[in-house]
Amino acid sequence: MSEENLLTSIVPRTLETKNKILGLELSDVLVLLLNLSVQNLIFGSTSMKIPMVFGSSLGLGLVLFIFKRGKPDQFLQHYVEHLISPTVSSANAPDSKYRRFGNGGAL
Repeated sequence: MSEENLLTSIVPRTLETKNKILGLELSDVLVLLLNLSVQNLIFGSTSMKIPMVFGSSLGLGLVLFIFKRGKPDQFLQHYVEHLISPTVSSANAPDSKYRRFGNGGAL
């Protein structure tokens, strides 16, 4: 082997690309499949199977695709965390869950 072949190697250029299926992140596809399975469990034996199972999954997929267009990766997870977090965060507020240790470190 030549010395040049040992010093160079082919490296994929897209090591940090996100996995997407039909324009949706894998977590969104998981939510869609979870919705599909739950709807099928509930409406699978009824006459409303086609519109409820497949219609709701297609509708949810379309809403996710349109809503997430142009947004950064994992936008929905961060948005839900923002909605759940307290609205006011004080930097110098006293800690309400703080308990002092007793003598010798015992409570």
